[in-house]
Amino acid sequence: MTTLQIVDPFVNPELLAFQAGAEDQAEVQELILKTARWLHSKGSTQWGKLLKGKDDHNLGGAISRGEVIIFRKSERHSLAGSMILQQQPSAWDRKLWELNEADSEPGTAVYLHRLVVDRDSTGKGLGRELMQWIEQGIHFTGKDRIRLDCIAGNDKLSEFYRQCGYTYIGETNGYNIFEKMLSN
Repeated sequence: MTTLQIVDPFVNPELLAFQAGAEDQAEVQELILKTARWLHSKGSTQWGKLLKGKDDHNLGGAISRGEVIIFRKSERHSLAGSMILQQQPSAWDRKLWELNEADSEPGTAVYLHRLVVDRDSTGKGLGRELMQWIEQGIHFTGKDRIRLDCIAGNDKLSEFYRQCGYTYIGETNGYNIFEKMLSN
């Protein structure tokens, strides 16, 4: 299991961050699928594989490795959001970031995947708060940057990442890749 150090469990006064456990998997999966269905209804192909039952980021494995963070008003409330924060690049990341498979160096990046906000909470700035929490509410020993990607045609999401201070690195295999240095 990856050790994540949650420095500040509060995203805002009404929301807490928790490391997801196996008991949270079904709820996280449904929140992600709900978002994938919404994206599909808007004409986006992002996360389309999820709707066909294919999960490139292995949610169950990510939970067992301690890489999934969930956000709730309390332990008993439904999910307001979730994300995967991987301290080791997945096969997906290696391909996008053109990392050598044989490289044994763990690297200094954390890879952000599957950031989702409950559709009932959208338009209220929660997505931006979760992005800020990644920089201030959690600590990753030996890591100095966050990397993420989105489908190249999703201009709205790409702009959101830029507004959150992420630098556009380029397009690889039909995906925009972004990076932000962390201040320690």
